[in-house]
Amino acid sequence: MENQEITALKEALAKSPDNIPLRHILAHKYFLGHELRQAEQEYKIILEQDTENTAAKEGLAEIFFKDGRYSRVIVIAEELVGKKTATERLMVLYAKSLLREKSQDEAQEIYEKIMEYNPDFIDDELDFFLRMPAYNDHYEDEDEEAGFLPFDMEFGPGPQDSDFFMEKPQLTFKDVGGMDNIKEEIDIKIIKPISHAEMFEIFGKKTGGGILMYGPPGCGKTYIARATAGEINAHFISVGIQDILDMWIGRSEKNMGYIFDVARRNTPCVLFFDEMDALGASRSDMKNSSGRHVINQFLSELDGVSASNEGLLILGATNAPWHLDNAFRRPGRFDRILFVPPPDDKGKKEILRLYLKNKPQKDIDIDKVVARTHQYSGADIKAIVDLAVEYKLRLSMKAGDIQPLETEDLLKATEQHRSTTAEWFQIARNYALFANESGIYNDILKYIS
Repeated sequence: MENQEITALKEALAKSPDNIPLRHILAHKYFLGHELRQAEQEYKIILEQDTENTAAKEGLAEIFFKDGRYSRVIVIAEELVGKKTATERLMVLYAKSLLREKSQDEAQEIYEKIMEYNPDFIDDELDFFLRMPAYNDHYEDEDEEAGFLPFDMEFGPGPQDSDFFMEKPQLTFKDVGGMDNIKEEIDIKIIKPISHAEMFEIFGKKTGGGILMYGPPGCGKTYIARATAGEINAHFISVGIQDILDMWIGRSEKNMGYIFDVARRNTPCVLFFDEMDALGASRSDMKNSSGRHVINQFLSELDGVSASNEGLLILGATNAPWHLDNAFRRPGRFDRILFVPPPDDKGKKEILRLYLKNKPQKDIDIDKVVARTHQYSGADIKAIVDLAVEYKLRLSMKAGDIQPLETEDLLKATEQHRSTTAEWFQIARNYALFANESGIYNDILKYIS
């Protein structure tokens, strides 16, 4: 389903195809939505109209970097550096692309230029690999005069740029509809140890630890993880399978270690692992040893074997907890396991109000709409609001004025969009009935009974 802002921009460009600022906005929207091919196409159209458009070239460099086409980033950067029109952001992409292409000397030179122009510049990845003090801290046994990485340190796509890698969310629990039980558990496990540190210290309770959330997709696991960081003004790092796994032997473990290292140096930090069933799959099911090595590295980092995890708050999310290695459930790792069900009626009303906020509307009967949303996830509710908005946008453009949302629009949307959680509950029910020796799935049985 296409974003309504993108639809509006495309319609505007159809009427004014030479409007370069408007096309820049559309390209950026595509980029933010991870629609890289569409973003690339828009930037190329801009360059056909204005061959010297620096912003479009930098936009292409962003796309190429995110897509792993590092040689193309280097070509663009070299051109703009030669013309003295390269921004600091492009210089950072240039240095990182050189690193990934194993041109460390050139990367060091670009890094030093960035530091010369901006002595306060900080970037976890470049500082880690190119700044000598950071290098010596991590590789004390290496020759301090050499200034090179260990011979077996390889570069692939690696961790994402820190601008995307780490953030400080503004979102808090007030922005999360429903989920009161989950909020309460996270509050006592994660938030209270930070806000009442002295009291926890008296009882010898350290800050940190892990919570694993499981349930059907679209029910807000990622959303509440981000809100947790916002609630305590902590850094937030979201880690997906693509940030860890690599085709080269040994590199996946290094990626895992790198991410934990960044999180420990930026405490308090919420480290969120999505798709935990992929990152922490049962070792008994694996046919190759490399996968087991990644799991062992993950467990070692959770235990804080090589460094303290004090102030490191770890949240995991999975749609398939039955595929997760049992070792992750040991106390001290993910010792709280929470079922995140679809929202109840109260939660759905809050979510619906949040998605309707600031939208033109007229006498919407929230209760009537919610009555049509059995087992709807938060994502399902967003979907019906989007459908209703798209319908009203079409009417508004035809009428030439704003047509507000009404109850009937949302009810029609529920007929077009069905719950996406039903299939998950069919699978989960079998595990809850026939593979529940530890009682981990009791909450599922309670929910479906």
